[in-house]
Amino acid sequence: MSFTADRAQIESSATLQILDRVKQLKRGGEDVISLSAGEPDFATPEHIRTYAKQALDEGYTRYSDAAGLLELREAIAEKLLRENKINATPRNEIVVTVGGKEAIYAAMMATINPGDEVIVPDPCWVSYVPCIQLCGGTPVYLPLSEEDDFRISMDRLEEAVSTKTKMLIVNSPNNPIGNMMSKSEIEAVAGIAKRRQFLVLSDELYERIVFDGGRHYSIGSFADAENLAITVNGFSKSMAMTGWRLGYVAAPPAIAERITAIHSHMVTGACTFAQRAVALALHDSRTEKCINDMVSEYARRRDILARELQRITGISCLLPTGTFYAFPNISGLGLKSQDFARELLERGKVAVVPGNSFGTKGEGHVRLSFATSTDSLMTALDRVRSFVDQLTKNNPEA
Repeated sequence: MSFTADRAQIESSATLQILDRVKQLKRGGEDVISLSAGEPDFATPEHIRTYAKQALDEGYTRYSDAAGLLELREAIAEKLLRENKINATPRNEIVVTVGGKEAIYAAMMATINPGDEVIVPDPCWVSYVPCIQLCGGTPVYLPLSEEDDFRISMDRLEEAVSTKTKMLIVNSPNNPIGNMMSKSEIEAVAGIAKRRQFLVLSDELYERIVFDGGRHYSIGSFADAENLAITVNGFSKSMAMTGWRLGYVAAPPAIAERITAIHSHMVTGACTFAQRAVALALHDSRTEKCINDMVSEYARRRDILARELQRITGISCLLPTGTFYAFPNISGLGLKSQDFARELLERGKVAVVPGNSFGTKGEGHVRLSFATSTDSLMTALDRVRSFVDQLTKNNPEA
């Protein structure tokens, strides 16, 4: 007799598995540099930390409403209208969650029935498919091609839609690829969603981390999708608040009500003093400056990464236009992505995430995070170069 449920044989997150191995090696005295975690290396801005301390002293230590502190939902609504052109009512269209991941899972739990199909671009973030499967849904993969800069083909999207399609997931800026959808692409997706009547879950966690004057567009701002869009966002990436576990979802009232009910049973509510701190931070001009400073530093590191990768024979990489990830192609080196990542970690002492963790179309790639110090990044890239040089020396056909 088994005391565990099948749940589609869900495995733990690939990125967290790698992080666990990195910690194990470091405990053993190994000098390992991790380019695997999706976590800013910056401290949470000081004024936000101060607001949290004040909130504790002011007694924000009890439960908030299940949907979150109203003052935070109101601040989020103002932000959504100002920055994203999304008009969401604080009281019945916004739910504060325990990170963006819970927002995604609760939104799926609220909308996906067993047998419903969810279209997922491939490659994609590691947790989308397990969340779909945990809800009883069926993932339908929408293949992306590096030759097309990993962009969604509207013709392929039309072909993927069936009578069972309930939802499409979009993620821009994109993890793991580091690219962004254009306004015309978002608009085209919105048009297809309205015509074929399916929901669009838009993961916008990296919306503020964009480079070269690029601009993020929210699908919820387009008329065709305003009643079909579920917008997920949070503060982990843009404000360097990963450990605070605060995210949010904006959705039509009926869906938001269901999300709130599910969320109330899963976690009761998000951390109250953290909510208070973010509510204050969203009205503080220092927050915007801190975000801009971090993005400027990410852009500088991205340029270093791109320059150094060009010097490594056998590796090519599209220039990231958003996020703090790159997705270089290592297919010419003669190793599968899983083997490359394992050997690089054990022999080269650099941790990266194998591309096949993000879907079948991720094979032949690895994901590198440049959310680390310049010194660590340069040292890691030197190690990657040495590892690849040794690899090609031992395998001249690579």
